[in-house]
Amino acid sequence: MGNQDSKLSFRKAVIQLTSKTQPIDSSDDTFWDQLWSEHTASVQDVFTLLPAAEIRMVREESPQNLATLCYKAVEKLVRAVDNSCRTQHDQQTVLNCCRLLTRVLPCMFEDLDWRGFFWSSLPAGQAQEGEETESSPLAVSLINAICDLLFCPDFTVAANKKAGPDKAEDLQAIDSCEYIWESGVGCATTPPHHPQYDSNRTELLKLLLTCFSETIYHQPEEASPAPNRWIQHLTSAENRHALPLFTSLLNTVCAYDPVGLGVPYNHLIFSDSMEPLVDVALQLLLVTLDHDLSNTVVQDEQTTVPDNLFINYLSRIHRDEDFQFVLKGFARLLNNPLMQTYLPNSTKKVQFHQELLVFFWKMCDYNKKFLYYVLKGDDVLHILVPILFHLNDSRADQSRVGLMHIGVFILLLLSGYRNFGVRLNKPYTATIPMDIPVFTGTHGDLVITVFHKIISTGHQRLQPLFDCLLTILVNVSPYLKTLSMVASTKLLHLLEAFSTPWFLFSSPTKHQLVFFLLEIFNNIIQYQFDGNSNLVYTIIRKRQVFHSLASLPTDHLTINKTISKKPRRHIPTVSANPDSAGQSDPEAPSMEGSRPAQPAEPGTLKVSLPDTPGIENMTERESAHPAASQSGDAAPEPTPANESPLLDQNAPTRQGDGMEGPSEDLKSTPVSSSSTIETSARSPLQRSVHQRQSIRLTDATGAAGAEDGSYTWVPTAEWVRSWKTKLPLQNIMRLLQILVPQVEKICIDKDLTDESEILKFLQHGTLVGLLPVPHPILIRKYQTNSGTSTWLRTYMWGIIYLRNVDPPIWYDTGVKLFEVQHVQHE
Repeated sequence: MGNQDSKLSFRKAVIQLTSKTQPIDSSDDTFWDQLWSEHTASVQDVFTLLPAAEIRMVREESPQNLATLCYKAVEKLVRAVDNSCRTQHDQQTVLNCCRLLTRVLPCMFEDLDWRGFFWSSLPAGQAQEGEETESSPLAVSLINAICDLLFCPDFTVAANKKAGPDKAEDLQAIDSCEYIWESGVGCATTPPHHPQYDSNRTELLKLLLTCFSETIYHQPEEASPAPNRWIQHLTSAENRHALPLFTSLLNTVCAYDPVGLGVPYNHLIFSDSMEPLVDVALQLLLVTLDHDLSNTVVQDEQTTVPDNLFINYLSRIHRDEDFQFVLKGFARLLNNPLMQTYLPNSTKKVQFHQELLVFFWKMCDYNKKFLYYVLKGDDVLHILVPILFHLNDSRADQSRVGLMHIGVFILLLLSGYRNFGVRLNKPYTATIPMDIPVFTGTHGDLVITVFHKIISTGHQRLQPLFDCLLTILVNVSPYLKTLSMVASTKLLHLLEAFSTPWFLFSSPTKHQLVFFLLEIFNNIIQYQFDGNSNLVYTIIRKRQVFHSLASLPTDHLTINKTISKKPRRHIPTVSANPDSAGQSDPEAPSMEGSRPAQPAEPGTLKVSLPDTPGIENMTERESAHPAASQSGDAAPEPTPANESPLLDQNAPTRQGDGMEGPSEDLKSTPVSSSSTIETSARSPLQRSVHQRQSIRLTDATGAAGAEDGSYTWVPTAEWVRSWKTKLPLQNIMRLLQILVPQVEKICIDKDLTDESEILKFLQHGTLVGLLPVPHPILIRKYQTNSGTSTWLRTYMWGIIYLRNVDPPIWYDTGVKLFEVQHVQHE
């Protein structure tokens, strides 16, 4: 009954607040105390009993009452700090004020006139003695009070010394470095854990996150250069708790172990107070680390932008044991959702992998020593595998395209370093059920197989990522010592799909994909020929693809005929060869326990994303210096190779996914997801997913151009010639010129019907002295750019918006940074 009475009392106070047009006296404590009474149940009750519509009503019709409400709530927090928050009544009042402010702030931020309210000074008589003075903005008082309360003994941290309630420590003088929440970076002692402390921290951090969310009520073009004064104060030297708060957040995230002792179903029996805390701590880290104004030009020369201490602290971590602690935390949490157990659903699985990937990106971006540490050993593979899993699992879901982008961005960053390519040679043991063909090979084979799956069976909104995917493969290709037959076949399939004349002529940039693929083949042939007999054999079998490229038509008549016909060309589907030991049938289930990537149910929320910059704006070329390289004399002009029954150019190769060539059909994949992001990017070439892992490349420019009168691409003979002459086919044609006659001869002489003998012959072959001088390795390294930063900010806030549903802090408010939509049936 008491709980119901308190809810009734709270609701009556809300009604009174919304119905009164006359200002309510700030000294009327009897009225105001109803809003943060001791028995108000939970934050969910506050959101239910105080609808957003009523907050807006007070904002418009009784602005003075709303102002007084905020003043009184902040006053209660400041007074609780002055009293060291020592009593149960004070602690409950603090929590209720936090819940109320968390509810009210978003509705204030959506109104431009109210955004400066918290940066006005406290009126006379409202300021408290101590740190806060009449000149202190309300926001500063609020941030300082929250930070003090986050290190309050017996409320959010365990007391170091039991002084009793009458001798409580002064919160404004406490050394918060002694109360860091978790051992790890900068703290060697593990403090005792109390679920109630975790819960109190969570509510305070949610209020901090809400304060910082003013960013999402700005247009995208406004959000980038404008400093967020809330974040600026928290991360500045004016906040004496900056270091212990940063360390507490970082250690809380990286030390979290969802499985614990591994007792089956323990998460269903006992509530986990840590997961909500880790959730909000991770989101708060992302938001604060995103506030980088180091390169911002300040218009007012007298205004100085303070350093972001969180970024400063993150960049200064340097001890190997700290790097190991952070990296193990990333690996443990990223791999947690992928864990396989004999008992279904017996272990707890966290859902903040998107936030973790953004945090990993930030960590690598701001601390290069950490990036080098990650690449130093095989631990980078524990980051790679979950990224590939999420890429593969999200490829069919248009609303998870943001997750696809951040995963690809991270791999692009890592691929710019030689050590990453070298690590990919470690054998891969399948421990995670992924919807890909079973193969025996390395992590490099896994990367190629997953990328092929994304390109061949993903949705059309992933086409802007094709350049990035192939750039990653180009960067690592000089270091891939042995490709499996599965991966080799998939690379040839991609070239076959992208080199069809209709596809090449459909856009002014599609030929770049062919250049990337040819560069991959050249790198492997020149630098890793000895171990890649599978790839060489596949190139020989599919040599007609290269001959067709070399003889690509360049006359106007043929080009126009190709474009007008838009023929469908079926690329041969890959069938298993029964004579091949160790190879699996691609028609069979990919792996026990795996499931195909599915779009989520329609009706879920999604948010829009800005376009990502082109690959040329994201990378710059650097020369690499491999340890060993092939060398030789210049090769003569290539001549066409002869035919062989065993090397039938039209025979199906093995172990891959069937793909179809260009098609006139244009279908679209249903869009859906539960808590993920949808991009607003469009590509003139849309792709529709067909059954049995086939790819259709379809032109959308004609229809779009007809509707809006926009420019339609028309290829010319001069344009085709301009890039056809630059196709790097010399090494491959020379390889075919040398090896095809040798292989044909051995087939005839020994009457071979088994390709394993040919593979054995190729393994012992060499092209030393027969190929041109090896070309220098060019690595395309990721370069920080404003486009990616804007995209990441929007993506990050989109995740935070969608993940905070209990309570729904920002739901149904006027967000401007992105569009919030419901996924519809298509």
